[in-house]
Amino acid sequence: MESFFKFLGANPFLLLFITVGLAVWVGKFSVKGYGLGMVAAAIVVGVALATWASTYGVKLQLDNFAKSLMYYLFMYGVGLRVGPSFFNSLKKDGLTFTILAVICSVLGLGLVVVLSRMFELPPGAVGGVLAGSQTMSAAIGTAEMAVTQGAYKMPAGSTAEAVSAMIALGYGITYIWGTVGIILICKYLPKWWGVDARRSAKEYEEKFGVPNLDDVGLSGYRPGGLRAYRLENRQTAGKSIAQFRQTYPQYRILNIVRGTEALGASPDLVMQADDVVALGGRLEDLTANMGLLGPEVPDAKALSIPLDQAEILVTAKGVVGKALKEFRQEDFAGQMQVVRMERGGVPFPVGAETKLQRFDVIFVAGLKSAVEKVGAGLGRVARPSTATDLLTLSVGMVLGLLIGGINIPVGSFQVGLGNAGGLLLSGIFVSSVVSRLRFFGSTPNAARNILEDLGLVTFVAIVGINAGASLLAQLTGAVALKIFLVGFIACTLPPFVTWALGYHLFKINPAVLMGGVAGARSHSGPCREAAKEIGSSVPWVGFPVGYAVSGVLLTVFGYFAMIL
Repeated sequence: MESFFKFLGANPFLLLFITVGLAVWVGKFSVKGYGLGMVAAAIVVGVALATWASTYGVKLQLDNFAKSLMYYLFMYGVGLRVGPSFFNSLKKDGLTFTILAVICSVLGLGLVVVLSRMFELPPGAVGGVLAGSQTMSAAIGTAEMAVTQGAYKMPAGSTAEAVSAMIALGYGITYIWGTVGIILICKYLPKWWGVDARRSAKEYEEKFGVPNLDDVGLSGYRPGGLRAYRLENRQTAGKSIAQFRQTYPQYRILNIVRGTEALGASPDLVMQADDVVALGGRLEDLTANMGLLGPEVPDAKALSIPLDQAEILVTAKGVVGKALKEFRQEDFAGQMQVVRMERGGVPFPVGAETKLQRFDVIFVAGLKSAVEKVGAGLGRVARPSTATDLLTLSVGMVLGLLIGGINIPVGSFQVGLGNAGGLLLSGIFVSSVVSRLRFFGSTPNAARNILEDLGLVTFVAIVGINAGASLLAQLTGAVALKIFLVGFIACTLPPFVTWALGYHLFKINPAVLMGGVAGARSHSGPCREAAKEIGSSVPWVGFPVGYAVSGVLLTVFGYFAMIL
């Protein structure tokens, strides 16, 4: 094995991607649905390889430039993801969940700092404990930045390498309960409080129409909802399409074929006997008035109507705050389907009473003309694209690094966001601007995910590898137990406080609050498990705002944990 580790030491790129590959593989294993995930596995695998190599006298080390670059890419990607939701959180409807997220995050930071002092944890452990107990892996990076930038004053006899090793150790020990604990807490908090969250979800669904989108008329277009009829009814012949629509608003004439020519469906077009009329609408409406036009015919030309799908970004001020049911009389109702909806980059339950917010993204499918109409009415239509605007990416990165270089004198020292904080802020700003203009600086979700996933897992793997060589000298059973206890308390207490405030003070629906607690911890896993537990998607309603706010706060708090 000694020769193998020497080979890895001489080939740093092989070492890095072997570690990343093993981390992804190990992260896929789970026991009853619970596992490390690739990020936590990256630090475990990195530490294990470096520690194992050190027993043969081989020191594995990777370049700090690569570590910083990957972390900076990750931070910019986080900013791109949370940008629209972060600004929405400042509005009235999001303030309650913003307050809960701030309380949960600040309480987590406070507990970690106070308990770390009380238990006299080794230098650097506090940053890792915060990252692990709050399941915010990005906080490792800001904790490391506090060391490299000199904001963290190292105790006499300590080294930057030893501090980095303790950050990694604190994260690795506390992450498992940080993940499992918050999932269990979110799932069972209502039961512990004596609340029937399943019933609360049903009440919310009935009030806001979550499972009943068909009542809106936006999903009337489905198989069987488009038919062709030969016009033989003399009472209908001679009417224009607009006149027909006034009498029968439940139908949409989508095409008319006269002889061999397709005439389209202009409102002033007058129907004549023997025309073939393509009629759209609900299945029950199409079968209710069988003699309205004439016999049904399988006319391929009449039914050759293009379909389309698109993402629609809500930017029109006139529709913000409107419920979907208010669009049932629009021209596009009955001709298209709302497939799904995202708010702040995460799924959001859609129902008849769902009120639109600025920067909501609605995924629709249906007749091309209807998709274009709803896009023009709600905001902007975006077509699925795999292209990434690298110019916008470069400008955003440059802007973030410039912001990070700004320092403000406070007393005897300088205070600034640093490169990581500057890139996070830049990503938020760029994504918000791009959302408004949709999509001049396109960064598709897949590309953004690469920035986040590859950036973070690579950064964490390098941290683990660089820490492993000095870890054995610091690790004892007593230290590990203290770290676990601090992480256990810091993970467990804040969600209970957040739930109590949300339920008793803000009177939030318990099913929604389950997602709010998960969002306040910036972890989608608990929300997903809560939704499974009560058999409803309602918890996702409370998730997006807290997810965006706590994601930013907990990331920055890694820096403050080290300073405090």
